[in-house]
Amino acid sequence: MPEQQSAPHPAQLPAAPDAYGPPRAREVSVAYRRWANILVWIAAVIAVLVLVALVASFILLAKADADVDNAAYGYLAIFLWFGIVAAIPALLAVGIPGLVMKLRVRQQARASGGL
Repeated sequence: MPEQQSAPHPAQLPAAPDAYGPPRAREVSVAYRRWANILVWIAAVIAVLVLVALVASFILLAKADADVDNAAYGYLAIFLWFGIVAAIPALLAVGIPGLVMKLRVRQQARASGGL
């Protein structure tokens, strides 16, 4: 029996199909950039309010300690501390995503040659 040889196959490089490649990051939209800026600014405002409340509470404690008739100022300082404790989770909830979003916007701009 004569041996039949099949036609030679073209050389194929071993590669994964396109569907299995690494996911490509989507383009950052203008709305995404706007929300990143809004979240960072809200976090900055909350941080400034927390610092003002902290300083005001120390001033109120000093006034309450100076005179017995001004003892109510000590209670106001305690209420400010409760406000500070309540504002810290809000600061973290707004600030961390805002910073992550800003980081993604900067990475996208650097990758596209914007910076």
